[in-house]
Amino acid sequence: MTGKKKLLSLAVAAVALTAGWLAFTGAGRRTQFIIGGAMINIGYRLQDHLASYDFEHGHEISPEEVWKEVQLQNALAATVRKWFPRTERHPLVAMVVCMDARLDTNELIGDTRRYYYIIRTAGSVLSEREEEMLELAAENGVELIIITTHSDCAAEKAAASSEMRERYPALAKAVDEREARILEFLSRPRIGPQISAGALAVKLINIDTMTEKMLPR
Repeated sequence: MTGKKKLLSLAVAAVALTAGWLAFTGAGRRTQFIIGGAMINIGYRLQDHLASYDFEHGHEISPEEVWKEVQLQNALAATVRKWFPRTERHPLVAMVVCMDARLDTNELIGDTRRYYYIIRTAGSVLSEREEEMLELAAENGVELIIITTHSDCAAEKAAASSEMRERYPALAKAVDEREARILEFLSRPRIGPQISAGALAVKLINIDTMTEKMLPR
């Protein structure tokens, strides 16, 4: 075998070994996840300093123009997804997060697109619908539920202001009842026994909005 053929054979063998390591070992899969996460974060860093929504009109843009931009972005995203289909899986984690745009679950804990069920509500307040959705998620294999609040929350500020409470009474009432709804959820007949049996864990977390640090509460 000539020198060039030997080098080519070694290169092919190295590529095959690397591909096998990435695909079939825990360390290899973790490496892919970390590299993918790093690439996502690089993308975020490239976008973070951009203030304009559609790069043409700034904030002088009508609702219909915003809708057209959303459609364009969706068309681009759908085209990318067509070429890179997702792997089907059932998440093990469900998160309840405030709808505040400063809270990005992908930055909080990594890629949440397929690994987490995400419920976003104003002030992270659970209604009976969300309670049932979390209960259904637990029946479908979720083993950890994370219920979050966060610093500098607009819903909490509204509930703490007498003037704002008059303007947004339903929101203020919901924030007042948030803790009671969490206790209600924990005592649901299909949730309480799973927690007692060690088959389900529920964690209450407060997020520092500026640093995105998750702290137990």
